[in-house]
Amino acid sequence: MNKLTKVGCSALCGSLAAVAAANAGTLTATGGADLTFLSTSQDTTGNPIGMASAVTFKGSGELDNGWTYGLTIAITDGDTYSASNIDIGMGGFGKLNFNQGNSGNGIAAYDNVMPTAWEEAHGAGLSGGVKTVLGSGASNNVQYTLPTFAGTTIALTYAREYGTSDENDKVATAGEDENGSSYDATIKINPSFGTEILSGLNLYAGASVVEVYDNSSTTEEDKYEGVGAITYALGPVEVGAMWSGLYSGEESSLTTYHTYKNHAFGIAFNVNDDLSVSYGEYQTRKAGYANNSVQSGEDTRRIEVSSWQVAYTMGGASIRLAEVSADNVLFTNTDDRSATIVSMGLAF
Repeated sequence: MNKLTKVGCSALCGSLAAVAAANAGTLTATGGADLTFLSTSQDTTGNPIGMASAVTFKGSGELDNGWTYGLTIAITDGDTYSASNIDIGMGGFGKLNFNQGNSGNGIAAYDNVMPTAWEEAHGAGLSGGVKTVLGSGASNNVQYTLPTFAGTTIALTYAREYGTSDENDKVATAGEDENGSSYDATIKINPSFGTEILSGLNLYAGASVVEVYDNSSTTEEDKYEGVGAITYALGPVEVGAMWSGLYSGEESSLTTYHTYKNHAFGIAFNVNDDLSVSYGEYQTRKAGYANNSVQSGEDTRRIEVSSWQVAYTMGGASIRLAEVSADNVLFTNTDDRSATIVSMGLAF
C-alpha cells in the first residue's frame, strides 16, 4: 500500500513538473557599453574619457487566462540593481506596473519627450542645473494603465510615503520624512482619426501632487507638478514643444523660490536609416519668491541650454556628437558654459 502511494506521488509530481515546465516564462539579457569624450569650457576638464556599461534582464510569461506578466531588472555600473519593475498585463482590464523609482512612471515619463538624435538638450553632459518634473516616478510606485481607446492612453500612478528608499519584499521602510503619498495622472492622445497625415501627432499631459504632512520644515504646502507637450512627425522630420511647472511648497523661507517654469522645443531630421541630426533647447525660469519682494535681473532667474546633435548607427554600434551651450548655469548670470561630447555606444 505504501509502495503504491509513493508511486502515485511520484507520477503526480512528474506531471506537475511537466505542466510547470510547459508554462514557464522566459528570461533574456541585453546590455550595452558607452564610451564618451567630454570637453567643457570654463572648467578644468581633467580626464575627458568616460565609460559606462549596463545590463538589463527581462522575464516574461503568460497565465492560463491570457494575462501576461513581466519582470525588468536594470544594472548599471554599480554592483547592485539600479532599477527593477514588474508588469502585469490584464488584457482588456489594462496593465499594472510596480516600479522601484526609475522615473519611468507618472509624469516623469513625459518630463521631456522632445525629438532628438541622441539625448535631451540638457542630458548630453552639460545640464546647467535646469529643473524637470518627477512626480511619483521618483519613488517606489504602482501605476495602472487603462487600455488604449481611440488613440488615448490614460495612466494613474500612486506612491506611498513619497521619497522613501526602495525596499526588498517582506520589508517596510522604518523611517518617515515630511512627505505623505503622491498621486499622478497622465494622458497621451494620438488623434489620427484614421488619417495618415495625423498619425504622427501626439499630445501629452500630466499632473502630480505630493502630500506634505510635516509642517515643521520650510515645505509647508503640498507639492504640485504639471507637464504638457505636443510632437508631430511627418516623413523624416519630427518637431515638438513642451511646457512644465513645479511648485515646491516652500512658503516660509525668505530666500527661496518656490515655483519653476520650464519650456522646451526640439526638431530632428532622419537623413537616412542610419544618420540623424537634431537641435533642441530647454529653459527653466524660477518665480514665486517667498517674501514677495521683487528680484531684479532676469538672468539670475533663468537657465537656458541648447544642443546640436548628430547620431550615426552601424549595426550594434552608434557614434554620437553633441555641441551643448548653457547660459546662466545654476542661475548665475556670469556663468555661461559650452561643451563638446563625443560618444560611442555598443549594444549586445
